[in-house]
Amino acid sequence: MKHFALALGAAILTAGTAQADEGAVPPVTVTVEDSFDNVAFAIESSIIGKGLVVDHLSHTGDMLERTKKDVGATRTLYTHADIYSFCSATVSRQAMEANIENVQYCPYAIFLYERPEAPGKIVVGHAKYPGKSMAPVNKLLDDIIADAVGN
Repeated sequence: MKHFALALGAAILTAGTAQADEGAVPPVTVTVEDSFDNVAFAIESSIIGKGLVVDHLSHTGDMLERTKKDVGATRTLYTHADIYSFCSATVSRQAMEANIENVQYCPYAIFLYERPEAPGKIVVGHAKYPGKSMAPVNKLLDDIIADAVGN
């Protein structure tokens, strides 16, 4: 984790990407320099440390690589890409009491990936949920990522 703390100097907080679709709300992301496994472990530990349970871990990068020939693709998008899905009874209830339609956003997700052209630069992020009623969810996700990367 010391190496992880040193990576803070290299952390870059962004509110989007240059390739975001028109009209899309860009995700909140942080880039850290470390191994993918270290960052993944830190994210999972931070989620569990908040008393939450990971409902599902999607190995999206593996799936895309495994199926690229089947869909006629040749490009490797990610060296690694995972998505952690989970929920918080407390924060979810708060968001859904404020707006019953916030159920559409649960479970919440934190993603992380490494690109072949940027080895050792791990992007960690989450969707930026809209509206004041989703502010507690955005804060929870921000806090989990900050805990994991040492901010």
